[in-house]
Amino acid sequence: MPADIDIGNESHYVAVPQKRDGQPVRRFGCTTAELKAIVVWLKQCGIPTVAMQSTGVYWIAVFDILEEAGFEVYLVDARETNSLPGRKTDVQESQWLMKLHTYGLLRNSFRPVQEIRTIRTHWRQRNDLVRTASRHIQRIQKTLPQMNIQLANVLSDVSGVTGQTIIKAILRGELDPHQLLYLPI
Repeated sequence: MPADIDIGNESHYVAVPQKRDGQPVRRFGCTTAELKAIVVWLKQCGIPTVAMQSTGVYWIAVFDILEEAGFEVYLVDARETNSLPGRKTDVQESQWLMKLHTYGLLRNSFRPVQEIRTIRTHWRQRNDLVRTASRHIQRIQKTLPQMNIQLANVLSDVSGVTGQTIIKAILRGELDPHQLLYLPI
């Protein structure tokens, strides 16, 4: 028997079959402690699979904690279920998802294994840092000529060791071009 979660930014509504608990829909907050409380409750109810919609980024922490706890987690594209009639409230939404899940009408989205997700996160972070560094170098290359410092005429890379040594000397107050030419690098 499946359970389903209506994911929100402040709270999550979790629905289990009525036979599994006297209160089949419960509201949980979004803190790690409350997500772990979802795990405890679902295990008490004997739930093997859980479905949730992929809305924004709010589902990621829930997915990771449920997956780590051993649940089979269905990540459902919200566009596929939102066009279907029914449900108005968060409680009704969670119950509606559970009904669709029970009848096998939810299609699980592909999500790579944790190791791949970790590598992908590191790779994206690295790309962001490289992109940010490139923008800062471009700012330096634009700002130097505005201050009439024609460093680009003598250096091809202001971000290299020589360029950075010269820029640091200028920032310390050294303005004599002959002194800048013979800085120890």
